[in-house]
Amino acid sequence: MGFTKGLNFLLLLAMVATNILSLYHLSSTVQSPKPPPSTPVPHHLLRQLNTIRATINHLTRQKPSTASTTTAKHTPTVPQGLILHSQIAPIASSCHNHPDLLHRFMNYTHFSICPYDPDLQETLILNGCHPLPRRRCFSKTPSKPPSSLPLDRFPISLPDSSAIWNKYSCKSFACLSQNNPIGFDLNAQRSSLLKYSSELDLPLNQFMQLAKSANSVIRLGIDIGGGTGTFAAIMKKDYNVTMLTTTMNVNAPYNEAVALRGLVPLHVPLQQRLPVFDGTMDLVRCGRAVNRWIPVSVMEFMFYDVDRVLRGGGYLWVDRFFSKGVDLEKVYGPLIGKFRY
Repeated sequence: MGFTKGLNFLLLLAMVATNILSLYHLSSTVQSPKPPPSTPVPHHLLRQLNTIRATINHLTRQKPSTASTTTAKHTPTVPQGLILHSQIAPIASSCHNHPDLLHRFMNYTHFSICPYDPDLQETLILNGCHPLPRRRCFSKTPSKPPSSLPLDRFPISLPDSSAIWNKYSCKSFACLSQNNPIGFDLNAQRSSLLKYSSELDLPLNQFMQLAKSANSVIRLGIDIGGGTGTFAAIMKKDYNVTMLTTTMNVNAPYNEAVALRGLVPLHVPLQQRLPVFDGTMDLVRCGRAVNRWIPVSVMEFMFYDVDRVLRGGGYLWVDRFFSKGVDLEKVYGPLIGKFRY
């Protein structure tokens, strides 16, 4: 009994001591409250601030201040359009790697005519700065647009006055057709897509026959790296299939050529996520633009994105792919084989 009473007394003493310590802790907390934890800055704002900071740092290196001038004169200024755009929309993370180019692109007179800088735009996009920030200015258009546009998907010629030629070595579509027949000779392109050149070729009409025999419906698709849109033109004219054509204006007005044929050009690079919703396309074709010159990691991401947009039962057509036999066996074959089509 004596041991039990002693144990109960010790427990009672411990309980009282605990309560006293708790009251002391609460009183000290009331006297000196801790500041509330700060709200974390959203990740997209941090990226945009880094872009602006990189621009400022680059301009600071370009224009160092001197003792004979005031600091205010040489303080670099970020284009106001870039600052405003960063507050309402995200800026691609790769843009901060090219602050000088981004500064040139966003340095314009607001509410006036935009600078004509397609070469600058292509450089930014191909370096991952895509989508480009929007600008509040009016896009430059051809000075004498044609009074009528061709209705035929394979016109005898495309109207030169529908494009601006200042930045290109050729000044007409005829010049491009002569110097770049693979890209701009429309009839030669059509012929190459409809006939056998080797036992490895799959003519377009044979592909459509295979799809028909499998009871597959082809209505919508994307032609990745489709140049002037000849594949899309055949699909629309002969099969009433709507194809979107991704293309870039590298050394020639490819996007204008696609649009002049009554087709839809998508001005996006190969590393860009396809701007369509999941599981909506019946067909995605990869032509000459998708080849071994693309880094394997970029190609892998691209094919997974293609798989994303294809509906169940849709077709991935890898057309005119070329590589060394050993690379096809050890690299590209296993890469495409991951999808178990």
